[in-house]
Amino acid sequence: MTTLTPVSKIQIAKVPAETQEAAKLVPRKLGRRAKAAVVVRLLLNEGADIPLEALPDDLQAHLTEQMGAMGLVDRATLASVIEEFSDELASVGLSFPKGLAGALSALDGKLSPQTAARLRKEAGVRQSGDPWARIRSADLDDLLEIVEAESTEIAAVMLSKLDVGKAAELLGRLPGPKARRITYAVSQTEEVTPEAVDRIGLSLASQLDMRPILAFEDGPVQRVGAILNCSAAATRDDVLDGLDETDSSFADAVRKAIFTFAHIPHRVLTRDVPRVVRDIDQAVLVTALAGSTEEEDKAAADFVLSNMSSRLAESLREEMAERGKVKLKDADAARTAIVAAIRTLETAGDLTLIVPEDDDEA
Repeated sequence: MTTLTPVSKIQIAKVPAETQEAAKLVPRKLGRRAKAAVVVRLLLNEGADIPLEALPDDLQAHLTEQMGAMGLVDRATLASVIEEFSDELASVGLSFPKGLAGALSALDGKLSPQTAARLRKEAGVRQSGDPWARIRSADLDDLLEIVEAESTEIAAVMLSKLDVGKAAELLGRLPGPKARRITYAVSQTEEVTPEAVDRIGLSLASQLDMRPILAFEDGPVQRVGAILNCSAAATRDDVLDGLDETDSSFADAVRKAIFTFAHIPHRVLTRDVPRVVRDIDQAVLVTALAGSTEEEDKAAADFVLSNMSSRLAESLREEMAERGKVKLKDADAARTAIVAAIRTLETAGDLTLIVPEDDDEA
């Protein structure tokens, strides 16, 4: 702050008191950067959490430099700036993101992946926002591919930026020697600069951006398994036999993805059976249970009957006896309906199926 000379002090002292008071109430004229600095400083003083890191680097630098040059601001100037700021906020009806990158981010999840990728490629716009936020939200399989392709040092930085749970899961899926090398490399990242971490994040995120848009969300194993779930038993067995001859590894993977009526004892918890039964029409249930005469299907029928209320089980057994022999076509349709009901409950989160790898009998 400039020190007044004796002459200045004398000159101010000669000015009438009322004139001096009036002069104090006249706000200073500030530029837009200075006004922005005043607003930011006031908000920070009030404890507001302002995400200044979201601003471009040059704006962050300009704001910091301006705040360093401001010095003191009188109350009249502060009141004028805040009033102008409030008026501008009140006059805003709608704001749009700046540029194509911002528009694509605002429409994320609303546009088809193909359209978003085409627009981004045509305009030469990379995915905006924090690259590490995108990396943390990526599928574990995609991250695993990146780790396997990148150097140990890059993998160590990525592991350090992931959530602890996801990092642990990713580490657990790596071969032992590579996991140990990456873990040791994490201990060497103490001197890594924020700029280097940002560049690494941009590079890894660009790899995710360059991945082709896939037409199917599920893999071929899941798609074939879902189809065979709804197929007749004879068709399912015939297809699996053919797959064994063509690609036995693929056939084994499809078998693990298949969930049929016979898998109920191995995949459905006993406590969930009453919940499943409540969602199935009793006539369909009787048809499925009565028509399950093969060994595996009969074991599933017995499992269902033994884990429901005794009164309902007795009633179903009486109806099954009255029903007599059931056509194979009708039994298959009824069993498929039960499987579909279980899948619906699983999708809704009302039950959790046992993972085949965790069950020795599956």
